Amino acid sequence: MTPTSLPCLPERSGRRTVTAVLLAALCCAATACGTATEGEGKARPDSAGPVTIEVPQDAPTIQQAVDAARPGDLVLVSPGVYRESVTVATPRVVLRGTDRSRVVVDGEFRRSNGITVTGAASAVENLTVRNNLANGLLFTGVTDEARQGAGAGGSAYDPLDPEEFPPLRGFRASYITAYNNALYGIYAFDARDGIIEHSYASGHADSGIYVGQCDPCHTLVRHNTAEHNAVGIEVTNASQRLFLLGNRAARNRVGMTLNSNDLEALGPQHAAVVAGNALADNNDDRSPEQADGGFGIGLGVGGGEGNRFERNLITGNRSAGMLLRDVQGYPVRRNTVRGNMITGNGAALVLAAPHTAGNCFRDNHAPGSRPAWLTEPASCGTPDRPLPRPGAAAPVVAPPGVSFREVAPPPAQPGMPGAASARPRAAVGLPGRVDPAAFGLPSSASAVPAQ
Repeated sequence: MTPTSLPCLPERSGRRTVTAVLLAALCCAATACGTATEGEGKARPDSAGPVTIEVPQDAPTIQQAVDAARPGDLVLVSPGVYRESVTVATPRVVLRGTDRSRVVVDGEFRRSNGITVTGAASAVENLTVRNNLANGLLFTGVTDEARQGAGAGGSAYDPLDPEEFPPLRGFRASYITAYNNALYGIYAFDARDGIIEHSYASGHADSGIYVGQCDPCHTLVRHNTAEHNAVGIEVTNASQRLFLLGNRAARNRVGMTLNSNDLEALGPQHAAVVAGNALADNNDDRSPEQADGGFGIGLGVGGGEGNRFERNLITGNRSAGMLLRDVQGYPVRRNTVRGNMITGNGAALVLAAPHTAGNCFRDNHAPGSRPAWLTEPASCGTPDRPLPRPGAAAPVVAPPGVSFREVAPPPAQPGMPGAASARPRAAVGLPGRVDPAAFGLPSSASAVPAQ
């Protein structure tokens, strides 16, 4: 190719662009900058520190920019529709869009995953990922590409040996919009030490946000919104130091589930904290149909144990506010349900279990609900008892769902502050100190804001 003369560029925000780093090595005091061959802007001297690689200015595709990145680098993507699948395999890389709604990774309903992250402590922020045949954004320790597609952690997949595929250590998704992907919007599987925050997911045939197969997880899922999915937020075989705090799951078929099963390793699911969430009006008949037919349920716990459910607003779910049941030989036991507002549901609580495993219900506000012990302050420590027939909800038949391709795109979501200039933060030392007590009971007005 013809050599192209490149001007010297100043540093920006304390970081150097790839082009600036290259030119710093070529320029000398007596002359202007030298020349660089077109297309070689991503080269740099070994001594160079972290840089900003801009797309499309320094690299025409996101994948080319990510491939050029070294640990600590920022890949900064300008507005555009990028029709590609991206894999971030280098550790401590930050992939960021300059505009959350206008930087779009589009699978065109042809590609499996939008963005796959296997590089430890890497982060993805402030962009949109859509129209993939499996997942929008996947964080995983599974490095075998053949196992990263539609089956990884899903119902059609065999359990993965965590010794063969050690979990990804460190991940973060911030200000992500994921919509109309066939399985999951934001998917952390065989990954730990991470955060999923300030993100939005809609139009997924399995769940908007999914955390699976980690023990201990050391993961925080906070301040996210999930709408118009089969399941809003889903947890399977994900345990210990897993926090689901201050999220809103509304207008899905099922708001949130915590599950144990044998399709993934590390069962049973246990020891998660679910606090300050709004799980409202999960009766959406214009959402993708859920595999097991669930509909009209705010919070479902299948075989989970030792979890804490505190200060959640669970309202307007036609079948049940909460459903606790045994599954696949995993009993639902030793869960604490305390200080929740459970109102306006088909039934406040449905127990589909032998009811002998010491689940604890205390200080919940469930006006007019039966049984009375759901709200009594001294009921913890008593044996579980079945829900009396008069308080049971009438059966709700799940209406037919729609294709994930047909769910309407979401409105623009709030972007990351200072996206164009903020220094990159790799996903190191996450999630840090977590205080569930800081997440109070949501107000009814915030549960399902007007569309």
